[in-house]
This record gives sequence, structure tokens and C-alpha cells, in this order.
Amino acid sequence: MKSILQQIISANKADERTQAAAIQAEINNPATKPDRRSFLKKTALGGMGIASFMGMSIEDTLAQTTSGVNRASNPADLKITDMRYAITFIKNAPVADGSTSGKCAIIRIDTNQGIYGLGEVRDGADVQYALFLKSRILGQNPCNVEQIFKSIKQFGGHGRAAGGVVAVEMALWDLVGKAYGVPAWQLLGGRYRDKVRLYADTPESTDISEMKAKVKDRLVNQGFTWLKMDLSIRSLDGKPGTTVNSKFWNTANASQFNDPSLTSYANTQHPFTAIQITDKGLDHMASVVEGVRSVVGYETPISSDHFGHFDINNSIRLGKAVEKYRLAWLEDMVPWFMTEQWKKITDSLNTPTITGEDIYLKDGFKTLVDNHAVDIVHPDLATSGGLLETKRIGDYAEEGGVAMAMHFAGTPISFMANVHCAAATQNFLALEHHSPDVPWWPSMVKTTDGRKLIEKGFANVPNLAPGLGVDLNEEVIKQHLHKTDNSYFRPTPEWNEKRSHDRLWS
Repeated sequence: MKSILQQIISANKADERTQAAAIQAEINNPATKPDRRSFLKKTALGGMGIASFMGMSIEDTLAQTTSGVNRASNPADLKITDMRYAITFIKNAPVADGSTSGKCAIIRIDTNQGIYGLGEVRDGADVQYALFLKSRILGQNPCNVEQIFKSIKQFGGHGRAAGGVVAVEMALWDLVGKAYGVPAWQLLGGRYRDKVRLYADTPESTDISEMKAKVKDRLVNQGFTWLKMDLSIRSLDGKPGTTVNSKFWNTANASQFNDPSLTSYANTQHPFTAIQITDKGLDHMASVVEGVRSVVGYETPISSDHFGHFDINNSIRLGKAVEKYRLAWLEDMVPWFMTEQWKKITDSLNTPTITGEDIYLKDGFKTLVDNHAVDIVHPDLATSGGLLETKRIGDYAEEGGVAMAMHFAGTPISFMANVHCAAATQNFLALEHHSPDVPWWPSMVKTTDGRKLIEKGFANVPNLAPGLGVDLNEEVIKQHLHKTDNSYFRPTPEWNEKRSHDRLWS
């Protein structure tokens, strides 16, 4: 048998040599037309007869037959080699040095095969929350997303403290999608929708004509089908007789933001301020809603943002004062962890209630869902645990008959992580878009499949683009780096060394 095979191989090789000589002679013939010559050259270079295979070892045969296969990624051999970052700033106005407002840090996890994943630390959080984790993930295979997440999730916490852990998780899904050539939503189990509904802030103005024009632009030109308005105690600033005890806090507008004092209104939980809203104040806040509703109409859902730090009793009074305007939800009326108070508010009102943007991991949502303390959960994916954990939160809420909306403020990197998660979660309602009036925001990235990022108030879900489906637009990112650190994805060897023993048990 071997003798016969050797004879066949020898004969075929002789035939191939004859054919090769004939092809070469025709190529060398001056009368051969250019198109024919080009075809013959490709045939000579790309052709391979059966004799060649039969004369090779199995290793050589496999190497030859798979030579055209894209080997940009061999997932089993992927290793994390570096974590780098760029800190961006998303505002129209200039930023003061050191300000955290509008600051968004993008991280890049590099590998030994040249492919990388992009993630984002939640807006306003420190990039060091992510860099601290580099020593825990170096040398790991990024495809083991859940295993890596479980090993680092102890370093996350509620609010912005989760930013580093989630940035890593986000970048890992981007990497895995690129390694296997599939969109992130596919890795989460598939998708329920190919477009993700967005909600945006309602434009505000004291001039009703100007406000109407701005709202029309939101609804008609930008195409949003869901709006969100501010209904804050700050609207009562300077209006005598509208609040009780607000002057004690020595703040011009009882703002819940950007006050470093530990004893400030901004850092005092709602039940402990003793601020109350008078009937006059409630009438004014209700008139604000009436004004917006009269412009927007009733077909478009209008949600309300955080109100300020007043107690459960005033929350219920305010909820009842605006009930006839059919708001889509009342948001963060008391801290998320006060489950019993949330349940009392929810049971007292006919308007849906919502909380969750500062909750880390599914466990924090379970108590709310199990007690039906709110009607809608509201995770911010950059805090709640990332793509997979947020999908799990949505699935758990769905089982309890609770819907899910998603809070978001940041760059298009985190935005796309939200889009993939929303696409893969059935009980999803709408995703926040916080930068519709920042003209350069969409150009921070390039979609890798040529689609538009957002179209008429909906985010387009990538059909085929692997990972998150976007890459950075280097020129635009460099134009909008934060003043405190304008480095651009430099190596970070100073974060390579692990300096602690992290195990949680003995």
C-alpha cells in the first residue's frame, strides 16, 4: 500500500512540475495579456495539489491548510500584560483644576496578542480605583471574566467606589468579544432588541417660549421619546415661605452635590436634615411639573430626578402633589438602603418609584425587589457590577415583577457597555443619555461596523461588531483630556506590584 502511495505521490509531483513549468513559460511569454499573467501568477503562488499534502507530515499539512485563518487571537493563550488609562472631561464649559465634575477615566487592558479591551471608571471616580487592581489581573487570561471579577469584587463598593472593579469587568467583556469575534450582548446570552430606548434631560428655561423650542428640538430633531426633569428643593431657593429649616444648613440652594464638609447637607442622610416643604413650596414644585407637562404633552414619559434631602413624610406629600401629572417615576426620594421607608413611600403613591444608581452588586437590589419596595430598579452599570452583574440584577427584578431602567453619565465606552446589557435584558425600559448637548461626545469613538452610535433617540445595538463595537477616536480624546492628567495610555509599571494579602477568610 505504501509503495502504491509513493508511486502516486511521485507521479503527481512530476505532473505538478510539468504544470508549473508550463505556467511559468506562459507568464514569460511577451504575448500573454496582463490580466492572464496576473491570474497565472496567483495560481502559481496560491495553488497546491494533492501531492503536496500527501507528501507532508500531519503537522505540516495542518499548518498549510490553516495558513489563511485569522490568528489575531488565540483565546486559550491570551494573557493580560498591561493596564493603561486616559482621563477625559465631558463638559462644555472649562473645568477648574482638580474638579471631579465631568471627569471620566477610560482604561485599556492590553494582552500578549495585541488585542485590547476598553473600560471606563464611573464618572467622578478616581482612575486609581482601577489601577490598583492591575497587579491582581496581570498574567491572567482575560476570557475568564467571572473568575477575575470574583477575585477583585471585594475592592468595589457602593457609589463611585465600584468604579475600578467595573472598569476592569467592562474591558474584559470588550476583550473577550474581540477574541471570539462576537458582540458583548451575545456573550450575555443573546439580545431582546436591536435598538435601545434612551431618555434625556428636559431642557429648562424661565422663558416659556424658549423652553418650548428646546423641548421641540429634543423630541423632534433629536428624536427622544422619554424625558427626565429636575424637580429639586433647589427650585425653592430664594422663595420665602416655601421651606422650613433650610437656612440652618448655610447653603444657598440646599444642593446635594459638591460639598466636602462631613456635616454638610450634601452628606447628611435625608431623615436627619429636618427640612420640610410647606404647602406653598409644594404648589411651586407642582407648577414646575405642570409647566413641563404642558409643553411636552402626555404621550411622552417624563421622569423626575433626585429631589434633595428631606424625609419620608415630605416625600409622600410631594409625590401626592404631583400625582395628577403622571410622572414616569419619582427617583431617589430617600437613600436606597432604607428599604422600609421606600416600601411605605411606594405603597402610599400611585406614581412609580425608583432607586439604585449607587448600589453595588445584585445583593443590594434583592431586598428592594423581594419587598417590592420600589416599582423600578435603576442600576448605574458603572457602579452595579458591570455587564453581567447588571443583567443578573435585571433578571432578578423581572422575576419579582419589577422593571429596570438604567442610569448613566460618561463617555461612549461606558455607554456602549450599557447598550449591550440593555439589549440582553428583557425587563429593560430606558437608558439615560447625559450628554445630548455636548456636540463632540459621539465623536469620542468610532463604531467598528460603521453604524451610527445614536439615531433619533435610540442607541443602535451592534449586529456583528465584536466586543463593545467601538474604538477610540484618538484625536478627539486628546482634545478633551482632564487638566489634572493629560497623559494618554502611557505604560503603568508602578502598579505592577501586589502589596497585600487579599483573601477574605482563613
